[in-house]
Amino acid sequence: MSQAIDRDRLVSWLDELLEIDEWRDKSLNGLQVEGAERIRTVATATDAALATFEMAVEADAQLLVVHHGIFWGESEPVTGPRRARLAALLGADLSLYAAHLPLDAHPEIGNNAVLADLLEIQDRTPFGRWGEREIGAIGALPEPTTRETLAGRLEALLGERPAVLGFGPGRISRVAIVSGDAAGLIDEAATAGADAFVTGERDHVAFHVARERGIDVFFAGHYATETVGVRALGERISEEFGVESVFLDAPTGL
Repeated sequence: MSQAIDRDRLVSWLDELLEIDEWRDKSLNGLQVEGAERIRTVATATDAALATFEMAVEADAQLLVVHHGIFWGESEPVTGPRRARLAALLGADLSLYAAHLPLDAHPEIGNNAVLADLLEIQDRTPFGRWGEREIGAIGALPEPTTRETLAGRLEALLGERPAVLGFGPGRISRVAIVSGDAAGLIDEAATAGADAFVTGERDHVAFHVARERGIDVFFAGHYATETVGVRALGERISEEFGVESVFLDAPTGL
């Protein structure tokens, strides 16, 4: 049986690890809903949704850590689906912690760092300016590869076949990565010398930008590209505190 840890101690550790206070973000990062004081099981998920809350309760978790929380900087009435979500959390005494940009950008367990590790990106440097900081990574593959091979590699790693805009040279050596909704960074990727740009969500405007810049773009899924960070964070929590960690998979197909 895993040991229990004080909620506030774990929250403080997360805040420091992810540098929550250093980020300007539309997400309300950090502890969004306060639940039980003692944590035995931590659940992680990409999205804060009624489905993941119910899964966390089923897993007997006392804390759910997500990438996409329920508070995004604007006051909204607690009605309808929002009321149902909060009722589920409060009724189960389940804490909710959110880390949006801080988890995208973390150099070890962030979405983009983990994706770069999985693709074995070498000579890596920060890439993808979002506000005042870079959240992604750019670097070289271990050896040049083809567009088809990279698509297959992403499918094997993430479980979904990426949609590809194949306007690059077809022979890929240098790759830029920003998870989620980052098609607006295609131009920056091309300027940085990337042969390919890996992101999550498709964007209509991206077609002409990619074609005119002569770069391959891989849309590997918003959800799929943003599962890897919370998985890694859950593993880090278990290693640090000895509590159980479980990832809740609730794919959207998007």
